[in-house]
This record gives sequence, C-alpha cells and structure tokens, in this order.
Amino acid sequence: MIAEVLKEAKEKMDKAVESAKDDFASVRTGRANPAMFQKVMVDYYGTPTPLPQLCGIQNPEARSIIINPYDKSALQAIERALNAMPNLGAQPNNDGEIIRINLPELTEERRKEYVKLTRDKAENGRVSVRSIRRTAKEGLEGIKKDGGAGEDEVDRAEKELEALTKAHTDKIDEALKNKEAELLEV
Repeated sequence: MIAEVLKEAKEKMDKAVESAKDDFASVRTGRANPAMFQKVMVDYYGTPTPLPQLCGIQNPEARSIIINPYDKSALQAIERALNAMPNLGAQPNNDGEIIRINLPELTEERRKEYVKLTRDKAENGRVSVRSIRRTAKEGLEGIKKDGGAGEDEVDRAEKELEALTKAHTDKIDEALKNKEAELLEV
C-alpha cells in the first residue's frame, strides 16, 4: 500500500518535471527552435488542433522557421494562431504555400523578460511537485489512520517522499539554470 502511494507520487512528479521542461522549451532563446511552436493551438475547421499535427516545422537557419502545412487551406488559420502567439516577437510571412518566420535578435531587456517568464514556469512546476507531495502525504496519513501500516513505516515513507520531492524540485531548478544560461548567452 505504501509502495503504491510512493510509486504513484514518483510517476506524477516525473511528469511534472517533464511538463516544466516542455514549458521551458516553448520560451524563445536567441536561436529559432521548432519546440517553440509545440503548444500553439490552431482553430482547424472549428477544432483546436496542435500546430505540429497540421504542418511540418523546419529550422533552416539560426533565426528562421519555415512552417509547411499539410493542408494548404489551413494556411490562414495557422497564420492567425501564430499572430496570436505571445512572445513571438516576429511577423509571420505567408506566401500562399508556406509560412516563414524570421526572428529578430533578442534585446537585453527582452532576454530579462524571458528569464522572468522562465522562472515563473519553474515555480509552477515546483508548486505542482509540492501538490503531488501533499496528496501522497494525505494518502500515507490515511493508511496510518486505517491501521494499514505502522507509524514507523509511514514515517520512513514520509522521509522517502520528502527526498523524492527534493530530487524533483532540484531537477526543475537545474533545468531552469540551464535555460537561464541559454537565454542570457549573446
């Protein structure tokens, strides 16, 4: 019973760390990266659809992206979604076949803005991990209350849960440190 609670908490914490890393990838650095467009949703015939499902995204140069839709009739919808995208800092160019995006050089002020945004995303990841810890701790308390395990076993499991939480928040902090270094690199 205790092992199940800890295993479930670890799996959820792993997912929270991966989600935080995915969020970091969506923040633009000085180089163009197709991962920036992973979470863009396009209104495709009335259905919100992730951009990568509608097109190929290529990165031919350091600061340019080419979006090649599988269905050319979706070009306008893709362009609208890209224009609505916050923090893009560039105007998509639609030539009727593909969409080109040439990203400008980041200013110092913009880099600091992105660092702040990344820190907010990291804090959201840490909050998620701590929420998972709280839920698992409640599960352990329930096991102790029901007599499913002794007090010593539950105390050991709580210490293990704290170690798991620390390890996962440290992973988020490490990813944040790497992303900050990448953002501030000129």
